[in-house]
Amino acid sequence: MTDFSKDNAPLLEVDRLSVDYSLKAVSARAIENVSFGLRAGEAVALVGESGSGKTTTAMAIAGLLSANALVSGGEVRYRGERLPIDDDAAMRPHRWSETSVVFQGAMNALNPVHRIIKQIAEPCRLKLRMSRGEATARARELLELVGIPADRGTAYPHELSGGMRQRVMIAMALACRPSIVIGDEPTTALDVITQAQILKLLGDLRSRLNLALILITHDLSVVAEACDRVMIMYSGRIVEDGTVGEIFAKPKHPYTKLLIDSIPNPAKGKRMIRPIPGDPPNLVSRPSGCAFHPRCPSAMAVCTTEVPSLDPLGCGRVACHLHQSLTQEDKIAAHA
Repeated sequence: MTDFSKDNAPLLEVDRLSVDYSLKAVSARAIENVSFGLRAGEAVALVGESGSGKTTTAMAIAGLLSANALVSGGEVRYRGERLPIDDDAAMRPHRWSETSVVFQGAMNALNPVHRIIKQIAEPCRLKLRMSRGEATARARELLELVGIPADRGTAYPHELSGGMRQRVMIAMALACRPSIVIGDEPTTALDVITQAQILKLLGDLRSRLNLALILITHDLSVVAEACDRVMIMYSGRIVEDGTVGEIFAKPKHPYTKLLIDSIPNPAKGKRMIRPIPGDPPNLVSRPSGCAFHPRCPSAMAVCTTEVPSLDPLGCGRVACHLHQSLTQEDKIAAHA
């Protein structure tokens, strides 16, 4: 068992996690053999196109998968202990207190007929067994923590701006003092200025509370602003994992390179969006071999038949036959 007295021990371990969805008469594998660790205070981004498996990975960790989802392989461990992510009742004690979620649509996630202070206080009463007065005081404290005057706690969700509602969602996520917060595209529906404010808030809270953050996003600019590490997902697998600096400076997987190249950068003369040719694969009938090979400008014959393993490369990991073959050639040359 992992010794969590060591500073470098992971807080969360995702080990070969696979999830399938039942869709009428067929089964679709949404994620396959996803493995990574998360340390206290670390911010990790899950990045990829729609359908790449980002949200499924995060919801599996929180034990919030839909009824037609099945954890078909692997496990998730928190401080070395296996989480019962496939058992809703057994998972309830772990939610809010260990892992919490900031959902994408705050207006949809908040109850429209209850004042926000009541909604923040509720998990404190249920999980921390606080009295009504103690829970209300905690809710007021949390509102101030996320930059909302405590007096605004009497407002209903529709009386707040989009940015303030998102701050309320963050306050609720912090209510029971979790170690890990999952952000499911928490800035997608916000304007650029409000987005920057929310990202700064998350960064300040991470530093102040030593929170670990898993951030789901399509936006690589958000990754650069808020995260330490980024995992690129494609068709349910991690295809590259590395520090934000490494990924942006020297992307190794062809998909990562195309994602970064699709971002306009006027400073470098890139003013137009450059879409990636083709479409993401159908999860019911994935291409053989590497799922990216039909869209990959560097595809080789082996890519059409063999799934590349996610192997260490430099300070990160990459799943690409191109790098595996180059690495092998380098080894041969070194011994020649």
